Amino acid sequence: MPLSSSGGSAVTGGWGRGTTARRRVLDATSWLTTPLLPDDFLGLVNPLWSLRGLRGRVEQVRPETASAASLVIRPGIGWTGHRAGQYVRVGVDIDGVRHWRPFSLSSSPHRPDGRLTITVKATPDGLVSPYLVRRVTPGTIVRLTPAEGDFVLPEPTPQRLLFLTAGSGVTPVAAMLHSLAAQDRMPDVVLVLSAPTSEEVIFGPGLRTLAAGWKSLRLYERHTRTSGRITMTQVRDLCPDWRERHTWACGPAGMLDDAQRHWRRAGVGDRLRVERFQTAQVSGGTGGRVRFAASGRTAHADGNTPLLAVGEHAGVLMPSGCRMGICHSCVVRLRSGRVRDLRTGREHGDEGELIQTCVTAAAGPVEIDV
Repeated sequence: MPLSSSGGSAVTGGWGRGTTARRRVLDATSWLTTPLLPDDFLGLVNPLWSLRGLRGRVEQVRPETASAASLVIRPGIGWTGHRAGQYVRVGVDIDGVRHWRPFSLSSSPHRPDGRLTITVKATPDGLVSPYLVRRVTPGTIVRLTPAEGDFVLPEPTPQRLLFLTAGSGVTPVAAMLHSLAAQDRMPDVVLVLSAPTSEEVIFGPGLRTLAAGWKSLRLYERHTRTSGRITMTQVRDLCPDWRERHTWACGPAGMLDDAQRHWRRAGVGDRLRVERFQTAQVSGGTGGRVRFAASGRTAHADGNTPLLAVGEHAGVLMPSGCRMGICHSCVVRLRSGRVRDLRTGREHGDEGELIQTCVTAAAGPVEIDV
């Protein structure tokens, strides 16, 4: 995930002071329920009380655009809050298989009811995002991890900010803006939004209302279906003092790559922070025959396809999680051969080595223990 920043503290939500007392009661009564633990019974009464893994209950699914929705989630015991701009990993069970994906938190950490919100855009070829947008209903229990990420505002907050977003990249930025508004301390902010049309701007009505209520927040929208993709020259024209502003950028890889080059060439690369939703992959590998030892199946793989996808296409039950190289749920043992890390291009391969199949491709004949 992105560059780091300092300062700030998480805001506790959902449980507060009752958590410590509840844990003490569970510890004191565990001997009464052996071989079952109190957590087993509490999980039956209310899944949010379980201590064996952080859970959340979806309380509302709120459409944002035709292809995006916000899920309002009540977090269970163990949730310690978040900072605006951070993300959370969400685990959902689809057809009996648990899948994990990271999503930016789109709600302010100062929300008084302790709920959290993720905003999801359904991708046409996705599995989890369409499920969350179109199939999840209120009452659904999801798995959660503690909030993570360094795409946050430092303390003290700089007095002049530039936010550059496109598509669903607006989600962490919206959390920052609502957090600043909740604290009644909106600095001088330029917000650039890019989306295909006005109707497809995620949080469009709310952000327009927010900008109308704060003179220090200037909002610029770019609708790419009629005006084309935004360029860094246009960003410079919209915000002439961009060099002096601390900038947060989130969106497609192409836009972020352009921004990093632009800021670096101007000698102010240290003022730009970026958040990437997908791990960039390096192409150009050799590929080879892959043998899945436990299942006895074989498949031919090119040098650019992750072993996870190769196995799934061959009908092998592959362990997986975030599919981005973050959660390490896809780790398997390499029996023989060499593989290539799609993030760095580095080849490696030792017998018995543990590899991440979601970000690793074959670099010649390979046998893995799955």
